[in-house]
Amino acid sequence: MAHAGMTVDLLPPWDGKKIPKGQHCQLQGGKGATPPMQVAGIPAGTVMLVVQYNDKNYKPLSSKGGHGTIGYPVKGASAKLPAVPGMTAKLPGGVRVVAPARSTGEYASKGYLPPCSGGRGNTYEAVVQAVGADGKVLDRVKLKIGRY
Repeated sequence: MAHAGMTVDLLPPWDGKKIPKGQHCQLQGGKGATPPMQVAGIPAGTVMLVVQYNDKNYKPLSSKGGHGTIGYPVKGASAKLPAVPGMTAKLPGGVRVVAPARSTGEYASKGYLPPCSGGRGNTYEAVVQAVGADGKVLDRVKLKIGRY
């Protein structure tokens, strides 16, 4: 059977072009949360969607969840991933921090670090991975979440 592959769409106010107003880090006056997403074509056997957030222009946080890795429990072939707050490990609805952001000092976060480049035009991305009960990645989609 052919597998069409997983698709991921950002939900408003996120458009993948520009980080929405107020969705940047607290250090720069924002109250950023993860972008809400609609995921379809989730492979059978997926128990969690694990999302790695990265700043492609800042090498130390540019890959493997530099801005945090968040896990969303899922059942079925589609799911809406809610926006969850940044800078905390206390997340709603079974959502959990898989790995905190690798940022340090005043930028340190217990979970997701919202875009914090000071509006220099850095590109932020999310890597959405469908993970089975055995921990294996069943599918993955990379998408641009915006520039800040």
